[in-house]
Amino acid sequence: MQFTPTQTRAAAWMAIAVLAVLALRALGPVLAPFVVAAVLAYALTPLVDRLDAVGNGRMPRLLAVILVELILLLALLSLVLLIVPVLVKEIPLMREQLPLLFDRLHGTLSPWLAQFGIKIALDLGSLRAQLVEYLNANAGDSFGSLWSSLKLGGSVALTVVGYLVLIPVALFYLLMDWKRLVARVLELVPPRARPSVDSFTAEADQVLGQYLRGQLLVMVSMAVFYSVGLALFGLDLAVPIGVFTGLAMFVPYVGFGIGMVLALVAGLLEFASLKALVMVGVVYGSGQMLEGFYLTPRFVGERIGLHPLAVIFALLAFGQLLGFVGVLIALPASAVLLVAIRRARSGYLSSQLYHG
Repeated sequence: MQFTPTQTRAAAWMAIAVLAVLALRALGPVLAPFVVAAVLAYALTPLVDRLDAVGNGRMPRLLAVILVELILLLALLSLVLLIVPVLVKEIPLMREQLPLLFDRLHGTLSPWLAQFGIKIALDLGSLRAQLVEYLNANAGDSFGSLWSSLKLGGSVALTVVGYLVLIPVALFYLLMDWKRLVARVLELVPPRARPSVDSFTAEADQVLGQYLRGQLLVMVSMAVFYSVGLALFGLDLAVPIGVFTGLAMFVPYVGFGIGMVLALVAGLLEFASLKALVMVGVVYGSGQMLEGFYLTPRFVGERIGLHPLAVIFALLAFGQLLGFVGVLIALPASAVLLVAIRRARSGYLSSQLYHG
């Protein structure tokens, strides 16, 4: 059985795609900072180019790249500093309110459990004494577990610090050489295929630009939603927690999870009642449904031409295949894949294979 040149090329591209997925899956933790830097470089290169254009070529690209990267770092630092007022207010409250919360929990649960014949004694003094006794009896095991935890935490901390250093460095070089890198890649394309590849990259670039604008709309909308929702429940730290949760959604699930934990802790310390659980359940539950089933499919999915179900499937599939890196690149990669599928479908419908 002989294969046509078209079939051979298709098989070769399929093999390359499979190898790329396997490489990404195997090297996911190593590639994560470079993937993040590449996404940021793609998004920020137009701003660097615009600064070059405003300076009429008088501003060196090096200066434009440094300025853009400083703006990005200041924006991220501002996002992190939103947590500072939360921590400054919550840490003293935790020292004061936690014993009261334990006592209130004991006073609430004990009568309720007594109806079922269950008796508990939730006393901070006895819990502290039991903990000391346990540690004294299991000093060796406890020290070994603690040492293992410290080593694990140290490795995680080193990884985070490495990412914080590596991502800005990689971003700097990518911003400096982005056009050159793209040109080098396009040089590998055979001249006869250059028109179709240029058309494909132009369409993919347009779709990705629409994706970035849509994602920004989702983040801003959710920041407003969470701030207003928490404020309606009377939370003092509604604005910093809500804005942080919305803007941190550029990291799927992680930003939402951190914001929800901050809101829960702040609510428990401020209200010291079930109102905190109701607040978090209502605001973050409805927010997740609004974002997942309306805002992301509408502002992101519709802009890149993906059906809402396709958006959800893309997040789950890429996350399963490539882990955290897959979640980061799920929708941009799906947008590019959609352009390829559209062109493949158009070629198939106009081919002799379809018409028989």
